[in-house]
Amino acid sequence: MDKRTEYAEKLSAQMVEWDRQIDQLKIKVTSATPEAKLEYSNAIKALQLKRDEAAIKLQNIPITSDDEWEVFKKGIDQIWDDVTTMLRDAIKKIT
Repeated sequence: MDKRTEYAEKLSAQMVEWDRQIDQLKIKVTSATPEAKLEYSNAIKALQLKRDEAAIKLQNIPITSDDEWEVFKKGIDQIWDDVTTMLRDAIKKIT
């Protein structure tokens, strides 16, 4: 298995974990106060948008040329860091 395939598989597994964690946050929001629900829902929506951006990048891994790979990988790593930070912040806020 080449490094690009390994990288894509690692990221795919991370996406599954993010989806699980986002689902858990959605469940916790249902018991929040109305004011908190709005704030938490907005945080989850922003998180989901960034997660969707990551999913699009993940789908483009196989079609990225070798010449573009390093720049592409840096971009996807940044998005992954952003999602990780947003998720961690949402978990702290909501739980």
